[in-house]
Amino acid sequence: MTRADLTLGDLATRDHAFYGLVWAGTTLSAHVDRALMREHDLPLSWFEVMLWLNAQSEPVAASDLGAKTLLSRTQVSRVVDALQARGLVARSQSTTDARSVRIALTQAGRDAFAAADATRRAALAGVFDDLLDDEDVAALERAWLKLKAGRASGSASA
Repeated sequence: MTRADLTLGDLATRDHAFYGLVWAGTTLSAHVDRALMREHDLPLSWFEVMLWLNAQSEPVAASDLGAKTLLSRTQVSRVVDALQARGLVARSQSTTDARSVRIALTQAGRDAFAAADATRRAALAGVFDDLLDDEDVAALERAWLKLKAGRASGSASA
């Protein structure tokens, strides 16, 4: 059975750009997720939490982590539980707020993140890095920074 060559029709340029962003994000995320699962049994959502934790020199509050990731507070909690069960993160009580828990990568977590990040880079090489030159990447970064700044200033709904 042959597939029909579907098109989006005559979309406005801005509509086409939007759907292109959605397609790119979904496609690249799925590609990286498959590679991380295959090589490390590590879903992309876990990798994202580890990405933020890896950049911190001190443990962070779970609420701060939830505000930075693309995950809900409940999802962050579940991911942290799973990472802790694997020995990749540690929880500790806040020294300033007895009700607050702080989270940090363990050394095993930092090692696992480094290996997973190498897998992520390899997975993206042929479908992102090799296809886009530095000018393309700079343009993408400028675009998402504008979108992110618009959201932060309240001009876009959360």
